[in-house]
Amino acid sequence: MKCDLCDKEAVVHLTQVVNGEMKEIHLCEEHAVAQGIDLNSPISITDILMGLNGPQKNFANELSLACPRCGMTREEFRKTGRLGCPDCYKTFMAELTMAIKAMHQSGQHLGKIPEREGVQTRMKSKVARLHKDLEAAIAREDFEKAAKLRDQIKKCREEGAQDDGGAK
Repeated sequence: MKCDLCDKEAVVHLTQVVNGEMKEIHLCEEHAVAQGIDLNSPISITDILMGLNGPQKNFANELSLACPRCGMTREEFRKTGRLGCPDCYKTFMAELTMAIKAMHQSGQHLGKIPEREGVQTRMKSKVARLHKDLEAAIAREDFEKAAKLRDQIKKCREEGAQDDGGAK
């Protein structure tokens, strides 16, 4: 395959899907280096997605951040792309937010919800969706629909309170 910018053989092949449209970029070694891609150093897909392969400010301080529960460091997270425990999500929230935005072109993950934690998350999502529908019904002055949606929201909240032992 040829480089997109010249007739040399491409050594770097990048594919990105944006709004359902796939874009491919093919670069020769010379143009890859010109674009800031270091072909000689190992780089993980996590680094690429989170934009962490560029120059770092205060490098030592950034890598010293560690999860208080399991001790996973930012450097370990960057190398593996995996978290060690539930507290890692809070500790590495900035990196996760960047990764989600890079992967989904949005700040919200829209994938599957794990079954063990999914009940509350699905309930919150359902209530949020019902609230949007309620606001739209009110804007349309469809008050019968709004009343039904209000009742559905109340029912969902009551069910959610029962599922978590009455705590809100």
